[in-house]
Amino acid sequence: MDKTSKIPLYLQLMEKLISMIEKKFILEGEKLPPERELCKIYDVSRITVRQALHELEREGYIYRIQGAGAFISSRPYDQKLVKLYNFTEEMKKKGRNPSTKIIKFDSLIADERLAKKINIPSFEEVYKVIRLQLADDEPLIYETTFLPKRLFPDLTKTTLYNRSMYKIFYEDYGLGVTRAIESFSATTLRDEEANYLQLPPGRPAMLIKRLAYHNEQLIGYTISVSRGDKFEYIVELT
Repeated sequence: MDKTSKIPLYLQLMEKLISMIEKKFILEGEKLPPERELCKIYDVSRITVRQALHELEREGYIYRIQGAGAFISSRPYDQKLVKLYNFTEEMKKKGRNPSTKIIKFDSLIADERLAKKINIPSFEEVYKVIRLQLADDEPLIYETTFLPKRLFPDLTKTTLYNRSMYKIFYEDYGLGVTRAIESFSATTLRDEEANYLQLPPGRPAMLIKRLAYHNEQLIGYTISVSRGDKFEYIVELT
């Protein structure tokens, strides 16, 4: 640590720790030394260490568990929001092996609120599909989708296991997704979501609501809860 430098000590400590993480001297899931030990190693104050750790946590390099300490986070997946995308294809591009687990597949009557949301008459039948999206067997997204049943007659749980949902729409029903509208907001994991994503309830997550269209026909409404430690969404502005 250069105490004569104009660069604040906490930033110097941050850079040292980031370098160790990126060079894999400290691996994902490993615990950082306690604050007191970091003070001794780098000859800095407790305040400097805490400030560096706080900034590392904000930038997603570490996460903290109350009473246990600070641990190295896995690096998030970059998801650029400049064109239509689906989970399966994006994971394949990143060299990961995507898979899907169907948690629930039900047929139900849409109440007035849901019917209005997906632009169908009240009390029309819809499919409700809850899926878990995984990459290399690691759970990443808990996803609930509502589909108008009249658009996808004979859709089955087995079919959804064999192909991506968008491929089924296009290949079996001639309904390609031509555009989508998404909204993003911060949330925390509920008990069931946390259970499937293998995280403690209350952990930060991203709530994504997608309306998928074939031309002007709304064909699906999806509510996704993605792990806050695994995704970084990027918007390109021109």
